[in-house]
Amino acid sequence: MHGFPHLGTVRAAITALYRRISPDGLYAYAGSVAPGDVAFADLDDLHLGAHRAATALVRQLRLPEARMIVGFRAMEHAASVELVAGPEYFIELNDRFRTHRRDIGAALAHEITHVLLHRLGLAFPGTRDNEILTDTATTYLGAGWLLLDAYREDALTSQKLGYLTPEEFGYVLAKRARVFGEDPSPWFTSPQAYTAYQRGLEEALRDERRPPLVAAGWAGRRRYAHERRRYAEGDPSAAAPAGAGYAFEGGSAGGGGLRVSFPCPTCRQRVRVPVRGRVRARCGLCRTVLECDT
Repeated sequence: MHGFPHLGTVRAAITALYRRISPDGLYAYAGSVAPGDVAFADLDDLHLGAHRAATALVRQLRLPEARMIVGFRAMEHAASVELVAGPEYFIELNDRFRTHRRDIGAALAHEITHVLLHRLGLAFPGTRDNEILTDTATTYLGAGWLLLDAYREDALTSQKLGYLTPEEFGYVLAKRARVFGEDPSPWFTSPQAYTAYQRGLEEALRDERRPPLVAAGWAGRRRYAHERRRYAEGDPSAAAPAGAGYAFEGGSAGGGGLRVSFPCPTCRQRVRVPVRGRVRARCGLCRTVLECDT
């Protein structure tokens, strides 16, 4: 699967992280896990190498350091983790990672993030959405570039880890890069991962170029002005134009009560501002300053 079929859930997950961890708390994850800390050569001892990578990921995700138990067995999924009350971490990996060691770090990153979210009390209803939340959190907190780098295709085989599409992993990485100023592309060993990251970056940049933001393009600005005029003239169908993201509410523009709400391009929390030309707004959740032309 490719493209952005889970984008709504991914965006909701980013908002949930800002609400649960806070903007200041998220800045503790501004640096991603270093490639050298999770690199795994074929000649490395299997269990010692897995323990080393897991320890690095526990530190990256700001979890308490504790006894790490990583095992391998035949299983349907890539990996599993036991969520227990004690300080130990019990992780099992699919037997195939015995010979595909370069992706052990990616599998561990997802499972260790399950531990973090469990301890934060952060979960989405339903297995699918909760796994999307986990992939999004892994990526936004600096360990998920490993999951995207595990995406590889050639003429005979293909491989992908995680529940997000490659492009969605790229989108979350790009959202993170826009906030923390970190470019993950030099770390990719997979050319397909780099391509997916570029597509995700394009989608992330579109978030910053939607009306009523000043950076919106000419076509978007023209549609916005048209829908604003229709709503001000009493057409209720213009209140929330399909696919636009923004929504109008309140009284007429002449009476000064017209307002527009739209998702913050950083955290996706909705921001509400009066319709009165150029205004500067601050997102109440992530505190990003937004230049708007309403």
